[in-house]
Formats: sequence, structure tokens, C-alpha cells
Amino acid sequence: MASERSGGTAPATSAPVSSPISDDTPEPAGPDSRLALLLARHGGATDTWIREALTASEVTPRQAVVLMYLDGGQLGQRDLGARLRVDPSVLVTLLNALEDRDLVRRRRDPADRRRHIVEITEAGTAAVTKLDTAIGHVEDELFADLTPQERDTLHSFLARVRTTYDGACDA
Repeated sequence: MASERSGGTAPATSAPVSSPISDDTPEPAGPDSRLALLLARHGGATDTWIREALTASEVTPRQAVVLMYLDGGQLGQRDLGARLRVDPSVLVTLLNALEDRDLVRRRRDPADRRRHIVEITEAGTAAVTKLDTAIGHVEDELFADLTPQERDTLHSFLARVRTTYDGACDA
């Protein structure tokens, strides 16, 4: 990990490296001391790993999320868009691609013809099983150094992190 940050390769020996900073001087704060930058770097790496894992299924991470939401049962198109936090036009693009591959189906709500119901197909359900396995392999590799309790704690923390930007940053 340290060699990744420095851009070089790890030294061949384990001899101590001399530092101009004495042992009692605190190490200077760098980008890894900033939680947002650390999260962004790890998020980028995770995104790459997930995209590679999903390559065989020809499904994007966003499409995988759509399928996983629908695996829990049919949803109204607006409800699905709200859960995904995407613009309706983006959702239509996602659903068109999934519908073209017979992974989801859209139909009018018989009780309200203005409303569309989105449901997963049998092929979509089979795809979710494969996607879930592929993402599980990524998670196993990514979190190999964490105990199950640490994984649960990380999940709990990340679930509480705000991810909707409201433009309120003063930066």
C-alpha cells in the first residue's frame, strides 16, 4: 500500500529507512489523512474492480443495482428512480438497455395508466444470482484484511455517509 502511494516499488530488503523527521516529530499530514480523499481513492479502485467483475455479464454497476432492487419485487418507475437517485431520463436509458436484454419488463399500472410498473424477468433473476456472486468475490478480496465485525462496522458507517451533494460546500 505504501509503495502504491509513493508511486514506486517496495524495497527489496527490510532494512530501516532513515527519515529526516525524528521519532518524536509528528508525521506531516498528507492526502491519506483526509478521509474524503481516502474514500474517493478507494471508491475509484472499487468501481474498477466491480466493473471488471461484471464484464462477463455485460451489465454496468448501475444496471446491476437496478436488477438488485427489482429482485425484491416490482416497483413503480418513479419509486425506482428515487431509490437510485437518478434523473428520470437516466433511468429510462438504464431500463431500455435492461429491457432490450429481457432482464426487466415495464408495463402500465392497470389501476393508474399514467404509472409504469417495472419488474424483473426470469432472465433478470438469474443474472442477479451471477452478479451477486461476482460482487461477493470483489468484496472478499477488497475486505480480506477485515474481520466480519469490522465489515459490519464499515457498512454501518458508510450507510450513514451523505452522498447527495446539495451545493452547500464553501470550497
